[in-house]
Amino acid sequence: MSPTRPPLSFLAHARIVLFKELVDAIRDRRTLLRMLVPAVLMGPLMLMALSGLIASLEERAEKRELMVAGLEHAPTLENYLLRQTYTLKAAPADYEQKLRATQLLEPVLVIGKDFEKQLLEGERPTVEVVSDSANQRAQVAVGSMQRLLRGFNQERAGLSLALRGISPELLQPVAIEERDLASVQARATRITSIVPMFIIMAVLYGALTAALDSTAGERERGSLEPLLMNPASPLALVLGKWGAVALSGVAVAALSNLSFLPAQYLIQSDSLQAMFQFGWGEALRCLAVQLPLAAGVGALLMAMAVRTKTFKEAQASATLAMTLISLAPMVGLMNPGGEAAWYYWVPGLAQNTLMLQVLKGEALSLAKVLPSVLVCGVMTLAGLLFIARSMRQAVAR
Repeated sequence: MSPTRPPLSFLAHARIVLFKELVDAIRDRRTLLRMLVPAVLMGPLMLMALSGLIASLEERAEKRELMVAGLEHAPTLENYLLRQTYTLKAAPADYEQKLRATQLLEPVLVIGKDFEKQLLEGERPTVEVVSDSANQRAQVAVGSMQRLLRGFNQERAGLSLALRGISPELLQPVAIEERDLASVQARATRITSIVPMFIIMAVLYGALTAALDSTAGERERGSLEPLLMNPASPLALVLGKWGAVALSGVAVAALSNLSFLPAQYLIQSDSLQAMFQFGWGEALRCLAVQLPLAAGVGALLMAMAVRTKTFKEAQASATLAMTLISLAPMVGLMNPGGEAAWYYWVPGLAQNTLMLQVLKGEALSLAKVLPSVLVCGVMTLAGLLFIARSMRQAVAR
Protein backbone atom coordinates (compact mmCIF):
# COMPACT_ATOMS: atom_id res chain seq x y z
CA MET A 1 0.00 0.00 0.00
CA SER A 2 1.47 3.38 -1.06
CA PRO A 3 2.15 5.85 1.73
CA THR A 4 -0.31 8.71 2.04
CA ARG A 5 0.96 12.16 1.17
CA PRO A 6 0.94 14.73 3.95
CA PRO A 7 -1.61 17.49 3.44
CA LEU A 8 -0.34 20.63 1.78
CA SER A 9 0.31 23.62 3.95
CA PHE A 10 -1.53 26.93 3.81
CA LEU A 11 1.27 28.64 1.89
CA ALA A 12 1.57 25.70 -0.52
CA HIS A 13 -2.11 26.02 -1.44
CA ALA A 14 -1.71 29.76 -1.91
CA ARG A 15 1.39 29.23 -4.08
CA ILE A 16 -0.40 26.70 -6.29
CA VAL A 17 -3.33 29.07 -6.85
CA LEU A 18 -0.89 31.91 -7.58
CA PHE A 19 0.89 29.92 -10.28
CA LYS A 20 -2.43 28.77 -11.72
CA GLU A 21 -3.69 32.36 -12.01
CA LEU A 22 -0.44 33.54 -13.58
CA VAL A 23 -0.50 30.74 -16.14
CA ASP A 24 -4.11 31.55 -17.01
CA ALA A 25 -3.21 35.22 -17.46
CA ILE A 26 -0.27 34.39 -19.73
CA ARG A 27 -2.39 32.06 -21.84
CA ASP A 28 -4.97 34.79 -22.45
CA ARG A 29 -2.75 36.59 -24.93
CA ARG A 30 -5.31 39.09 -26.15
CA THR A 31 -5.99 40.40 -22.67
CA LEU A 32 -2.27 40.36 -21.90
CA LEU A 33 -1.48 42.43 -24.98
CA ARG A 34 -4.27 44.89 -24.19
CA MET A 35 -2.63 45.50 -20.80
CA LEU A 36 1.04 45.52 -21.78
CA VAL A 37 1.06 47.34 -25.13
CA PRO A 38 -0.49 50.59 -23.79
CA ALA A 39 1.87 50.46 -20.80
CA VAL A 40 4.91 50.18 -23.08
CA LEU A 41 3.76 52.84 -25.56
CA MET A 42 2.45 55.30 -22.98
CA GLY A 43 5.80 56.91 -22.15
CA PRO A 44 7.03 57.42 -25.72
CA LEU A 45 3.70 58.69 -26.99
CA MET A 46 3.20 61.12 -24.10
CA LEU A 47 6.69 62.58 -24.27
CA MET A 48 6.53 62.84 -28.05
CA ALA A 49 3.25 64.76 -27.80
CA LEU A 50 4.60 67.12 -25.12
CA SER A 51 7.91 67.68 -26.88
CA GLY A 52 6.14 68.27 -30.19
CA LEU A 53 3.98 70.97 -28.63
CA ILE A 54 6.92 72.65 -26.89
CA ALA A 55 9.08 72.42 -30.00
CA SER A 56 6.39 74.13 -32.07
CA LEU A 57 6.10 76.94 -29.50
CA GLU A 58 9.89 77.35 -29.40
CA GLU A 59 10.06 77.40 -33.19
CA ARG A 60 7.44 80.11 -33.32
CA ALA A 61 9.30 82.12 -30.67
CA GLU A 62 12.55 81.85 -32.64
CA LYS A 63 10.87 83.24 -35.76
CA ARG A 64 10.15 86.47 -33.83
CA GLU A 65 7.09 87.39 -35.86
CA LEU A 66 4.29 89.77 -34.92
CA MET A 67 0.84 90.07 -36.44
CA VAL A 68 -0.12 93.78 -36.63
CA ALA A 69 -3.22 95.61 -37.85
CA GLY A 70 -2.82 99.32 -38.66
CA LEU A 71 0.98 99.35 -38.64
CA GLU A 72 1.02 102.20 -41.18
CA HIS A 73 -0.35 104.50 -38.46
CA ALA A 74 2.65 103.99 -36.12
CA PRO A 75 6.05 104.41 -37.83
CA THR A 76 7.71 105.10 -34.46
CA LEU A 77 6.46 101.83 -32.99
CA GLU A 78 7.34 100.02 -36.24
CA ASN A 79 10.92 101.30 -35.96
CA TYR A 80 11.18 100.04 -32.38
CA LEU A 81 9.83 96.59 -33.22
CA LEU A 82 12.16 96.22 -36.19
CA ARG A 83 15.12 97.15 -33.97
CA GLN A 84 14.09 94.27 -31.71
CA THR A 85 14.65 92.01 -34.75
CA TYR A 86 10.97 91.17 -35.15
CA THR A 87 9.32 90.48 -38.49
CA LEU A 88 6.02 92.33 -38.83
CA LYS A 89 3.12 90.76 -40.71
CA ALA A 90 -0.15 92.39 -41.69
CA ALA A 91 -3.15 90.89 -39.93
CA PRO A 92 -6.02 89.59 -42.06
CA ALA A 93 -9.16 91.69 -42.20
CA ASP A 94 -11.21 89.00 -40.45
CA TYR A 95 -8.65 88.35 -37.67
CA GLU A 96 -11.29 88.36 -34.92
CA GLN A 97 -13.31 85.63 -36.60
CA LYS A 98 -10.19 83.56 -37.26
CA LEU A 99 -9.03 83.89 -33.64
CA ARG A 100 -12.40 82.66 -32.39
CA ALA A 101 -12.31 79.74 -34.82
CA THR A 102 -8.66 78.94 -33.84
CA GLN A 103 -7.63 79.40 -37.48
CA LEU A 104 -5.23 82.16 -36.42
CA LEU A 105 -2.73 80.93 -33.81
CA GLU A 106 -1.14 84.20 -32.71
CA PRO A 107 -2.47 87.42 -31.13
CA VAL A 108 -2.92 90.59 -33.15
CA LEU A 109 -1.59 94.02 -32.23
CA VAL A 110 -4.20 96.61 -33.29
CA ILE A 111 -3.06 100.24 -33.72
CA GLY A 112 -5.47 103.16 -34.07
CA LYS A 113 -5.34 105.80 -36.82
CA ASP A 114 -4.34 108.66 -34.49
CA PHE A 115 -1.48 106.78 -32.79
CA GLU A 116 1.42 108.84 -34.18
CA LYS A 117 -0.40 112.15 -33.81
CA GLN A 118 -1.30 111.53 -30.19
CA LEU A 119 2.22 110.32 -29.44
CA LEU A 120 3.79 113.53 -30.84
CA GLU A 121 1.34 115.74 -28.94
CA GLY A 122 2.25 114.08 -25.64
CA GLU A 123 -1.01 112.20 -25.29
CA ARG A 124 -1.35 108.48 -24.50
CA PRO A 125 -2.45 106.56 -27.58
CA THR A 126 -4.10 103.21 -27.03
CA VAL A 127 -3.13 99.97 -28.70
CA GLU A 128 -4.97 96.66 -28.37
CA VAL A 129 -3.56 93.19 -27.96
CA VAL A 130 -6.38 91.09 -29.38
CA SER A 131 -6.54 87.40 -28.55
CA ASP A 132 -9.01 84.71 -27.53
CA SER A 133 -8.44 83.02 -24.17
CA ALA A 134 -10.04 79.86 -25.55
CA ASN A 135 -7.42 79.84 -28.31
CA GLN A 136 -4.51 78.56 -26.22
CA ARG A 137 -1.89 78.65 -28.96
CA ALA A 138 -2.60 82.33 -29.57
CA GLN A 139 -2.81 83.11 -25.85
CA VAL A 140 0.74 81.88 -25.27
CA ALA A 141 2.27 84.77 -27.24
CA VAL A 142 0.27 87.53 -25.50
CA GLY A 143 2.83 87.90 -22.71
CA SER A 144 5.77 88.43 -25.06
CA MET A 145 3.80 91.03 -27.03
CA GLN A 146 2.94 92.91 -23.85
CA ARG A 147 6.61 92.87 -22.78
CA LEU A 148 7.56 94.41 -26.12
CA LEU A 149 5.05 97.21 -25.64
CA ARG A 150 6.31 97.86 -22.11
CA GLY A 151 9.81 98.12 -23.53
CA PHE A 152 8.59 100.71 -26.05
CA ASN A 153 6.96 102.69 -23.25
CA GLN A 154 10.17 102.70 -21.22
CA GLU A 155 12.22 103.81 -24.20
CA ARG A 156 9.85 106.68 -25.00
CA ALA A 157 9.71 107.77 -21.37
CA GLY A 158 13.52 107.68 -21.13
CA LEU A 159 13.91 109.80 -24.27
CA SER A 160 11.37 112.35 -23.02
CA LEU A 161 13.19 112.72 -19.69
CA ALA A 162 16.58 112.90 -21.37
CA LEU A 163 15.39 115.82 -23.55
CA ARG A 164 14.47 117.65 -20.36
CA GLY A 165 17.79 116.90 -18.70
CA ILE A 166 16.35 114.40 -16.24
CA SER A 167 17.92 110.99 -15.64
CA PRO A 168 15.66 108.12 -16.80
CA GLU A 169 16.78 106.17 -13.73
CA LEU A 170 14.39 108.30 -11.66
CA LEU A 171 11.57 106.23 -13.16
CA GLN A 172 13.04 103.12 -11.57
CA PRO A 173 14.30 104.02 -8.08
CA VAL A 174 14.45 100.33 -7.12
CA ALA A 175 16.44 97.70 -9.02
CA ILE A 176 14.50 94.44 -9.26
CA GLU A 177 16.18 91.08 -9.72
CA GLU A 178 14.42 87.72 -9.93
CA ARG A 179 15.78 84.61 -8.22
CA ASP A 180 14.11 81.30 -9.03
CA LEU A 181 14.50 78.73 -6.24
CA ALA A 182 13.15 75.85 -8.32
CA SER A 183 15.63 73.31 -9.64
CA VAL A 184 15.79 72.37 -13.30
CA GLN A 185 13.80 69.19 -12.59
CA ALA A 186 11.20 71.10 -10.58
CA ARG A 187 10.65 73.51 -13.46
CA ALA A 188 10.17 70.54 -15.78
CA THR A 189 7.27 69.25 -13.68
CA ARG A 190 5.19 72.23 -14.80
CA ILE A 191 5.05 70.39 -18.11
CA THR A 192 5.41 66.75 -17.05
CA SER A 193 3.01 66.85 -14.06
CA ILE A 194 0.54 64.62 -15.93
CA VAL A 195 3.08 61.76 -16.17
CA PRO A 196 2.24 60.29 -12.69
CA MET A 197 -1.48 60.34 -13.50
CA PHE A 198 -0.98 58.13 -16.55
CA ILE A 199 1.23 55.74 -14.58
CA ILE A 200 -1.49 55.43 -11.93
CA MET A 201 -4.06 54.72 -14.64
CA ALA A 202 -1.82 51.95 -15.99
CA VAL A 203 -1.61 50.36 -12.54
CA LEU A 204 -5.39 50.53 -12.08
CA TYR A 205 -6.23 48.93 -15.40
CA GLY A 206 -3.48 46.35 -15.03
CA ALA A 207 -5.02 45.19 -11.74
CA LEU A 208 -8.61 45.59 -12.97
CA THR A 209 -8.50 42.95 -15.69
CA ALA A 210 -6.82 40.34 -13.47
CA ALA A 211 -9.08 41.09 -10.47
CA LEU A 212 -12.32 40.74 -12.41
CA ASP A 213 -11.21 37.68 -14.36
CA SER A 214 -10.10 35.79 -11.24
CA THR A 215 -13.45 36.34 -9.49
CA ALA A 216 -16.46 37.22 -11.66
CA GLY A 217 -14.80 35.80 -14.76
CA GLU A 218 -14.26 32.39 -13.17
CA ARG A 219 -17.78 32.40 -11.72
CA GLU A 220 -19.19 33.13 -15.18
CA ARG A 221 -17.11 30.34 -16.74
CA GLY A 222 -18.19 27.94 -13.97
CA SER A 223 -14.65 27.27 -12.73
CA LEU A 224 -14.86 29.09 -9.39
CA GLU A 225 -17.14 26.61 -7.62
CA PRO A 226 -14.96 23.54 -8.43
CA LEU A 227 -11.95 25.48 -7.19
CA LEU A 228 -13.69 26.14 -3.87
CA MET A 229 -14.34 22.43 -3.45
CA ASN A 230 -10.60 21.72 -3.13
CA PRO A 231 -9.22 20.97 0.36
CA ALA A 232 -7.73 24.40 0.74
CA SER A 233 -8.86 27.17 3.02
CA PRO A 234 -10.68 30.07 1.32
CA LEU A 235 -8.03 32.46 2.65
CA ALA A 236 -5.27 30.48 0.89
CA LEU A 237 -7.24 30.65 -2.37
CA VAL A 238 -7.75 34.37 -1.89
CA LEU A 239 -4.06 34.99 -1.21
CA GLY A 240 -3.07 33.11 -4.35
CA LYS A 241 -5.53 34.98 -6.53
CA TRP A 242 -4.70 38.32 -4.95
CA GLY A 243 -0.98 37.70 -5.44
CA ALA A 244 -1.53 37.21 -9.16
CA VAL A 245 -3.66 40.38 -9.36
CA ALA A 246 -1.09 42.44 -7.46
CA LEU A 247 1.72 41.10 -9.64
CA SER A 248 -0.23 42.08 -12.75
CA GLY A 249 -0.60 45.63 -11.47
CA VAL A 250 3.09 45.78 -10.51
CA ALA A 251 4.15 44.42 -13.92
CA VAL A 252 2.16 47.06 -15.75
CA ALA A 253 3.50 49.73 -13.37
CA ALA A 254 7.08 48.60 -14.03
CA LEU A 255 6.58 48.72 -17.80
CA SER A 256 4.97 52.16 -17.56
CA ASN A 257 7.88 53.53 -15.54
CA LEU A 258 10.56 51.93 -17.67
CA SER A 259 8.95 53.12 -20.91
CA PHE A 260 10.01 56.67 -20.06
CA LEU A 261 13.70 55.73 -20.14
CA PRO A 262 14.01 55.11 -23.91
CA ALA A 263 11.24 57.64 -24.60
CA GLN A 264 13.57 60.48 -23.58
CA TYR A 265 15.57 59.94 -26.78
CA LEU A 266 12.44 60.79 -28.79
CA ILE A 267 12.02 64.26 -27.26
CA GLN A 268 12.19 66.91 -29.98
CA SER A 269 12.53 69.94 -27.70
CA ASP A 270 16.07 70.59 -26.46
CA SER A 271 14.83 72.55 -23.46
CA LEU A 272 12.47 69.77 -22.35
CA GLN A 273 15.17 67.16 -22.87
CA ALA A 274 17.52 69.17 -20.65
CA MET A 275 14.93 69.58 -17.90
CA PHE A 276 13.29 66.13 -17.91
CA GLN A 277 15.71 63.97 -15.92
CA PHE A 278 14.23 60.48 -15.54
CA GLY A 279 16.80 57.76 -14.98
CA TRP A 280 16.84 54.35 -13.36
CA GLY A 281 16.75 55.88 -9.88
CA GLU A 282 13.59 57.85 -10.59
CA ALA A 283 11.97 54.84 -12.31
CA LEU A 284 12.64 52.54 -9.35
CA ARG A 285 11.43 55.08 -6.79
CA CYS A 286 8.21 55.68 -8.74
CA LEU A 287 7.71 51.92 -8.95
CA ALA A 288 8.23 51.54 -5.19
CA VAL A 289 5.57 54.21 -4.62
CA GLN A 290 3.12 52.22 -6.77
CA LEU A 291 3.55 48.87 -4.97
CA PRO A 292 1.13 49.59 -2.08
CA LEU A 293 -1.44 50.99 -4.52
CA ALA A 294 -1.27 47.87 -6.72
CA ALA A 295 -1.81 45.66 -3.66
CA GLY A 296 -4.66 47.72 -2.22
CA VAL A 297 -6.48 48.28 -5.49
CA GLY A 298 -6.20 44.59 -6.39
CA ALA A 299 -7.86 43.55 -3.12
CA LEU A 300 -10.52 46.28 -3.42
CA LEU A 301 -11.50 45.33 -6.98
CA MET A 302 -11.62 41.62 -6.11
CA ALA A 303 -13.85 42.39 -3.12
CA MET A 304 -16.24 44.39 -5.31
CA ALA A 305 -16.37 41.65 -7.97
CA VAL A 306 -16.56 38.52 -5.80
CA ARG A 307 -20.29 38.90 -5.13
CA THR A 308 -21.21 39.56 -8.78
CA LYS A 309 -22.38 36.84 -11.15
CA THR A 310 -21.10 38.11 -14.51
CA PHE A 311 -18.02 39.88 -15.80
CA LYS A 312 -20.07 42.86 -17.03
CA GLU A 313 -21.71 43.26 -13.64
CA ALA A 314 -18.29 43.24 -12.02
CA GLN A 315 -17.07 45.92 -14.43
CA ALA A 316 -20.02 48.11 -13.54
CA SER A 317 -19.33 47.64 -9.82
CA ALA A 318 -15.64 48.52 -10.22
CA THR A 319 -16.32 51.68 -12.24
CA LEU A 320 -16.95 53.88 -9.19
CA ALA A 321 -13.76 52.84 -7.40
CA MET A 322 -11.69 53.20 -10.58
CA THR A 323 -13.12 56.66 -11.24
CA LEU A 324 -12.51 57.94 -7.72
CA ILE A 325 -8.91 56.71 -7.56
CA SER A 326 -8.02 57.83 -11.09
CA LEU A 327 -9.49 61.31 -10.56
CA ALA A 328 -7.95 61.80 -7.10
CA PRO A 329 -4.70 63.29 -8.56
CA MET A 330 -6.79 66.08 -10.09
CA VAL A 331 -7.20 67.51 -6.56
CA GLY A 332 -3.50 68.38 -6.48
CA LEU A 333 -3.67 70.06 -9.90
CA MET A 334 -6.72 72.17 -9.03
CA ASN A 335 -5.62 73.18 -5.52
CA PRO A 336 -3.58 76.41 -5.72
CA GLY A 337 -2.65 76.18 -2.04
CA GLY A 338 0.06 73.58 -2.59
CA GLU A 339 0.44 70.16 -1.02
CA ALA A 340 -1.58 69.40 2.10
CA ALA A 341 -0.80 66.77 4.74
CA TRP A 342 -4.00 64.84 4.00
CA TYR A 343 -2.88 64.22 0.41
CA TYR A 344 -0.68 61.37 1.64
CA TRP A 345 -3.68 59.53 3.12
CA VAL A 346 -5.74 59.36 -0.10
CA PRO A 347 -5.05 56.43 -2.50
CA GLY A 348 -4.13 57.72 -5.92
CA LEU A 349 -3.56 61.28 -4.74
CA ALA A 350 -0.78 60.15 -2.41
CA GLN A 351 1.04 58.26 -5.17
CA ASN A 352 0.66 61.19 -7.55
CA THR A 353 2.10 63.61 -4.98
CA LEU A 354 5.03 61.32 -4.17
CA MET A 355 5.89 60.74 -7.83
CA LEU A 356 5.82 64.48 -8.48
CA GLN A 357 8.40 64.87 -5.73
CA VAL A 358 10.53 62.22 -7.44
CA LEU A 359 10.29 64.11 -10.75
CA LYS A 360 11.32 67.32 -8.93
CA GLY A 361 14.43 65.57 -7.62
CA GLU A 362 13.30 65.72 -3.98
CA ALA A 363 14.00 62.99 -1.46
CA LEU A 364 11.09 60.86 -0.21
CA SER A 365 10.85 60.95 3.57
CA LEU A 366 9.35 58.16 5.66
CA ALA A 367 6.79 60.57 7.09
CA LYS A 368 5.37 61.15 3.61
CA VAL A 369 5.53 57.56 2.35
CA LEU A 370 4.21 55.82 5.46
CA PRO A 371 0.59 57.15 5.34
CA SER A 372 -0.01 55.76 1.84
CA VAL A 373 1.51 52.41 2.85
CA LEU A 374 -0.74 52.20 5.93
CA VAL A 375 -3.92 53.12 4.04
CA CYS A 376 -3.21 50.66 1.22
CA GLY A 377 -2.27 48.00 3.77
CA VAL A 378 -5.58 48.41 5.60
CA MET A 379 -7.43 48.38 2.28
CA THR A 380 -5.62 45.17 1.29
CA LEU A 381 -6.32 43.39 4.59
CA ALA A 382 -9.98 44.40 4.67
CA GLY A 383 -10.47 43.36 1.07
CA LEU A 384 -8.85 39.95 1.53
CA LEU A 385 -10.87 39.19 4.66
CA PHE A 386 -14.09 40.17 2.92
CA ILE A 387 -13.29 37.97 -0.10
CA ALA A 388 -12.39 34.99 2.13
CA ARG A 389 -15.65 35.39 4.05
CA SER A 390 -17.63 35.54 0.80
CA MET A 391 -15.94 32.37 -0.43
CA ARG A 392 -16.68 30.56 2.85
CA GLN A 393 -20.33 31.48 2.47
CA ALA A 394 -20.26 30.20 -1.14
CA VAL A 395 -18.80 26.87 0.02
CA ALA A 396 -21.40 26.60 2.80
CA ARG A 397 -24.22 27.06 0.30
